[in-house]
Order: sequence, then structure tokens, then C-alpha cells
Amino acid sequence: MNKLLARTTGYELQKPSRAPRAKPAAGGGKKRPRHSQFETRPGDRLVEAPVFVLCTLRSGSTLLRVLLNSHSQIHAPHEIHLRYTAAHLEKKWSRKTMSEMGLDEPALTYLLWDRILHRELSSSGKPIIVDKTPNNVFMPDRLLECWPDARFIFLLRHPAAIAASRREWLGPNPDDEQNVERIRQYCEALEAARQSYEGLTVRYEELAEDPSGVTKELCDYLGVDWEPDMVEYGRFDHGEYRPALGDWSENIKTGQVQKPKPPPAEVPEPLRPVTEKWGYASVAEPGGVT
Repeated sequence: MNKLLARTTGYELQKPSRAPRAKPAAGGGKKRPRHSQFETRPGDRLVEAPVFVLCTLRSGSTLLRVLLNSHSQIHAPHEIHLRYTAAHLEKKWSRKTMSEMGLDEPALTYLLWDRILHRELSSSGKPIIVDKTPNNVFMPDRLLECWPDARFIFLLRHPAAIAASRREWLGPNPDDEQNVERIRQYCEALEAARQSYEGLTVRYEELAEDPSGVTKELCDYLGVDWEPDMVEYGRFDHGEYRPALGDWSENIKTGQVQKPKPPPAEVPEPLRPVTEKWGYASVAEPGGVT
């Protein structure tokens, strides 16, 4: 019946769940999202309260994805890259026609984003969708403009460990300065989002050390009951692990949560401010959290 309703009306019947409990980030509440010049109409949004993991590259987001995707009520697909998906009106005739319908390019782009997520969610048969694409960290305001009820999970990892992981991923003779600069940009964007918007903060190190405890907190935030089987993510199908869609290393392919490696003995100078802000201990205490 739900499939028929979705095809004909765009709506589905769902059992009510507990309201999600968001934890306010330090530094203030959620900003008011920007708006296209055209307001949304009934039916413009088919996806309710989508969840976005705001994170950096090489921060353990694939591990978080497969753990969440192992839950019977949560669909966490491969990275979707909405940031680089957009609608474009090529001619003045299409712009005029869309304008008469109350649409501009941003509004059409958001319709497209919503339909992409709705397609994924409908195919999964689950009620909650989670997108963990790292570059989402550069556009939390646009995500909230599209879905004012969107929810955020902020995923942290020791910045020096992130840089070291990406350096290894880049292969022989990487540009260390450029690598550190890229990680700095991601980390600072993530910290800015944490200071501006509400959400739940999760540390990769704690997730890897205590997957049961952290996934319980995540389930509580998302308003679903915790399922012990979700920790054994290797028992479930998460699609193929391959480049551009997330981590594809042997660690993630084992199907078992691996203990985190300690961070390097030295934190690159550009990463020291955010390392301190995130509460990580000195380099004398690898992996520690104050």
C-alpha cells in the first residue's frame, strides 16, 4: 500500500517514533537558513528529517555509515555528493516557464536533491536516511535551506591522525604541505558548523573503542531503539567498497570494527588550533581526549 501511495501522492504511512533529541552545540543555536526567492509548496519535500554526517576526509565516516546502515530503521548509502549535483535552466524560455511555476535554479536543485534522497530511501524500505559525504561540511546552510528539519552528526578525529591517514591514501611522495592545508580547511569548516548548528558530536576514537556505547547514543539521538546486531556490520550488505564512495581499505572490508591507530607524535602547526579546540590531549598522550 505504501508503494502505491508513494507513486501516486508522494507520501507514505509510517508508525510514529520518538522525537529526535538534538544536543545544542557550543556557541549558539541553529542559524536561520537562507531561502530561495520562491517558497516551498506542499509536496516539494518528500524526505522528512534527513541526517547528515558533517566530517572531514579520512575521519572514520565509512565505519560510522556501515554501523548505522546495519540498523533496521536507518539507510546510510554510499556518499551522494549533493554539493556537485544541480539543476540548470539553459534558456530564457525555461527560466520564464519555471518562474511562472514558482521555481528558480536553487529551488529546482533542492527538488532534485530531495528526489534523490527519496529514491534511495524508498528503495531501502527504511524510514531514516543518513548521508555522510565529507564535502557536505562546506554547505550545512544549504542543507538546512533545503530541509529545515535536517539533523546533523558531527564526526571528529584527531586532526594529525586525519592528515596521516590521507597522506598514506595519497600514495608515494605526496605534497605534505598541501595535504595538511586541505585537512585544515575541512577541520575548520567542521568546527564552524559545530559552533553554528545543533547536532550530536561523535569521536571516531570512541566509536572504534566502544561501538556499542556510541551507537546507543546515536540511536537515542535519531529516535530509534538500539539494535545490538548493528555493531556486527559485516553481517549486512552495504554495497561495494570503492573509490569516490568512501573508504575501501582492507580494514573496513573485514566486517569488524578495528581499534584506532594512535595519532602521529607531532601535530602539524596549522592543525594545532583545531586540535586544541576539539579537546585532544598533547602529543605526549597519543589518541587521548581531555
